Amino acid sequence: MTIDLSTMPGSSSSRLLDAAAGRKDMNFFKNRYVLGLTGVAGIGGFLFGYDTGVISGALLYIRDEFPAVKDNLFLQETIVSMALLGAILGAAGGGWINDAYGRKKSTLLADLMFALGSLVMCAAGGPYVLILGRLFVGLGVGIASVTAPVYIAEAAPSEIRGGLVSTNVLMITGGQFFSYLVNLGFTEVPGTWRWMLGVAAVPAIIQFVLMLFLPESPRWLYRKDEKAKAIAVLEQIYDSGRLEEEVELLALASMHEFQSNCTGSYLDIFRLKELRLAFFAGAGLQVLLTSASLSVIVV
Repeated sequence: MTIDLSTMPGSSSSRLLDAAAGRKDMNFFKNRYVLGLTGVAGIGGFLFGYDTGVISGALLYIRDEFPAVKDNLFLQETIVSMALLGAILGAAGGGWINDAYGRKKSTLLADLMFALGSLVMCAAGGPYVLILGRLFVGLGVGIASVTAPVYIAEAAPSEIRGGLVSTNVLMITGGQFFSYLVNLGFTEVPGTWRWMLGVAAVPAIIQFVLMLFLPESPRWLYRKDEKAKAIAVLEQIYDSGRLEEEVELLALASMHEFQSNCTGSYLDIFRLKELRLAFFAGAGLQVLLTSASLSVIVV
């Protein structure tokens, strides 16, 4: 069965026609609930940027404290790259965690990894404990990089979805910029690199606490047959006139996903030209972003 999304109620085409007819006049950027949800989820992106950028300044002082690191380039490279290895593992498992346990629990897990890794690095008595902390932080980065944009996208109204999802990228670059300010601020403070690496636990704890008060993604709830909870979340985002349409759209999308899962596989990404091109375009951009981040760290 093939579903034509363009003819669905709530589709982009349908909404454009409705807007032209003057039947909808909703400014979602004024919805504090949507903006708050986006801001809290975006903290994961901030931690992504901070933990990948802060090591560039901290490593200078780590080498001074641990002679074994100063005289061993391989150890220095391992300290820097271990977070990226953790990010690979976290991203690889993050998709499964999101599907199995939801976006909210995935975010909470990422926060635990961020906080644990930051505290381990802050208290590290040697380079190998520091490497372990970087691995934990990397796992948090990987999970957050998968979870935050999905959570925002599934809760955001389609009219402003692109703008809200891009907030996550803004937070990543903002986190990198803030990490350099923190490096500068703690340059003359006793403990230097321990403060630089340990301070990341603060936003992780803040996000963990705030996420406890936020709902699960309505799309994930609907897929798990928790329709009442999904509708309760949608009621916080849409008015009564729009709510029925969004629920119907969610039901149709869930049915389409269920049918696709029965016949599809991950190999379809490479078999179908459209999906293959989109996959390589997205993955290529991510590689370029990571490479640019690494070049800044190395310099």
